[in-house]
Parts: sequence; C-alpha cells; structure tokens
Amino acid sequence: MRLLAVLLLLIPALASAQTEDRRPSHCIALVENTPGLAVLTPANYQAPLDEHSVRLTYVDHSMVLIQTAGGLSAVTDFAGWIGNVEFTPDLVTMNNAHSTHWTPFPDPAIPHVLEGWRQEGEPADHHLDLGEMLVRNVTTDIRSRGPEGIDGNSIFVFEVAGLCIGHLGHLHHEPTPEQYAAIGRLDVVMAAVDGGLTVDLPTMIRILQRFRSSVVIPIHWFGRSTLELFLDGMSEDFAIERPGAAGMEISLRTLPNRPTVVVLEPRFLGLD
Repeated sequence: MRLLAVLLLLIPALASAQTEDRRPSHCIALVENTPGLAVLTPANYQAPLDEHSVRLTYVDHSMVLIQTAGGLSAVTDFAGWIGNVEFTPDLVTMNNAHSTHWTPFPDPAIPHVLEGWRQEGEPADHHLDLGEMLVRNVTTDIRSRGPEGIDGNSIFVFEVAGLCIGHLGHLHHEPTPEQYAAIGRLDVVMAAVDGGLTVDLPTMIRILQRFRSSVVIPIHWFGRSTLELFLDGMSEDFAIERPGAAGMEISLRTLPNRPTVVVLEPRFLGLD
C-alpha cells in the first residue's frame, strides 16, 4: 500500500516533467510480474533473433549487450572495448564510479552515448526513444565523493519487446521509495553482486527481493566464491539456472513462472 501511495503521488510529477515528444514508460507501474513459461534459451550474439524477443549477452565486468529483433543494440556500463569484432552498438550507457564502467573516449561512430552521472551540475536525465527501444534512467548516489557523489550513478531501464530490463549500474545504496517507484516494474534486472565496491550482499538481495523480477542476471562478481555466496543467499526465494553460456534470449512469453537467477558466463565478443 505504501508503494501504491508513493506511486500515485509521483505520477503527476513524472507526467508534468515529460516533454510532449516523450513516449510514456509502460514500466512505471506497480512492481509485479507477467509470468509465462519456464524457457530460457542460450544464444550467440550473432544468431538470428526471434520476433518479440531480446538477446542479452554478458560481455565482461558490468557490460551486457542488449539486442532487439529489429537490429538495435545497446551496451551497459561501456568501458570502451567489447571484443575483437567489427561491431558498433547503437547506444552505450556509462557510469563513472570506477574507470571500469565508462570510457572518456567512446568510439565516435556510436550514435548515442548516455552518461549516467551529473551533467553541468544537474542529474542525468535520459529518455531516448529509438522506436523499438526506449531507454531512460533513474539516478542514485555514490559514496566517497562528497557533494559530487549525489546523483553520481544511473540505473538504466530498457523498454523493449514489452519487457522492462534494468541495469543497476554501480549501486551504492538501496533505492528510496521514490526511486523504486520511478524505476517501476523490472522483468529482467542486471545486478552487481561483488558485495563490497557496490552494496553489500544482504542489501542487494533485499533489493532484488523487493523487485521480484522474473529474471536476475548477476554481474560484477569478481570470482566464483563471491558469486556462490550471492546464489546461496538467493536460492530460498529464487530458482537458479546455469545455462553455461554468455548469452540468452527472452521474451514476455518465455519469462519463467518462478523468479529465477540466470548465471551467464562473461565472454568478450569474438571468442565464441
């Protein structure tokens, strides 16, 4: 009930802040799932993609390649290199809490570079509508940078094929009720689970239990022992899937009935 009350208060403010040319978000709603079948399909980033599906490929660290059936591509927390391939994404997002989550010299051939930190003293405010994909952000704070840390990180939400896909970035604190409401429903969430440089594992687990996303993809895990600690903490409420691949395809139709952690194996493009 508290979330609903906060949401109802926020909706007019969010609507008034949008310009007329902004497509409204279908993810800003009560955080609830649209369960479907328990089908998780491993996939190579070069393979044909079914209509109404999305491919997610864990590249490295906090970088995940998101591809649509229509050919759009995005890379999260882009650090400058995704593999020894001739491949230019349509957009990249970046966060600068650490140098491994951004680059000061992104390839000028990338059409859209979305920086997640403050711009000219104002919070980053992205609402990029590419037709098949809508990308927006919700800012959070980062620690140990004083006033400059306010709104220093962005949670990016990718709305594509009817799915709400979130990347929590370099998250340093649990979102506030207002931030949870602005993020909205996340069918798929990519979460840093290192347990130290970002939020501690109990806090991250609590965040993911709150989102109750159909699919959780752990990233930024710095080794098997850290990953296993996270999986142990999630196993009571979430199923655990280990497809043994870097990529997976997913759609509204194939969202698992039970919230599921899917462990993707990071691999730079071109190493398949």
